Amino acid sequence: MAVRCQFENSSDIGVFSKLTNSYCLTAVGGSSNFYSTFEAELADVIPIVHTTIGGTRIIGRLTAGNRHGLLVPSTTTDQELQHLRNALPDSVAIQRVEERLSALGNVVACNDYVALVHPDVDRETEEIIADVLKVEVFRQTVADHVLVGSYCALSNQGGLVHPKTSIQDQDELSSLLQVPLAAGTVNRGSDVLGAGLVVNDWCAFTGLDTTATEVSVIESIFKLQGQEQTAIVSEYRDALVDQYA
Repeated sequence: MAVRCQFENSSDIGVFSKLTNSYCLTAVGGSSNFYSTFEAELADVIPIVHTTIGGTRIIGRLTAGNRHGLLVPSTTTDQELQHLRNALPDSVAIQRVEERLSALGNVVACNDYVALVHPDVDRETEEIIADVLKVEVFRQTVADHVLVGSYCALSNQGGLVHPKTSIQDQDELSSLLQVPLAAGTVNRGSDVLGAGLVVNDWCAFTGLDTTATEVSVIESIFKLQGQEQTAIVSEYRDALVDQYA
């Protein structure tokens, strides 16, 4: 199920939230409507934590995480770190990272098994990512963009990458990640997927500007449709193919 929402009139919800299979972080100060959208889908399943990072609300771009762990930048205050430790499940390791490229959400794209990182991150940071998030780490670019976290969105079911990613690159990334990939956009044509979309294994949240076509691509690549719906879609597709054949 893919749900559209907005954070204070902005469709870049991936900037203000972080979603994994074991927790969800949202920025403080947005409208209650934004939080209730997340709570309606997630409240019974995983904790939703309101927080700031380094006093800012752009938590989705500053943090990187999966169900095993959460990495926060060196600007995170002790108070924020303690709040996160108290609020998140004990199974989630939290680590503050001293890294020059401090917007970790922009330079790391990961699911629960594999992480793609900016080619220039420190060797030490690469090891921390591997240890804390329990993933295999690959230095990569997406469509020649070094900010892998901004230009792709990953779950354990699939991944969405920048619309200008060549088929050859998609195949290469797909074999590294071991999940199917599709090239696509969010928010009516925006190629900054990390900013417009947050996704885990059973639901996705995307900006209010996202079109029906974009939502259907998101639902099919991340396998968020029910089986019946998938069958109906493929039936329609087959019917259309027959019609125009």
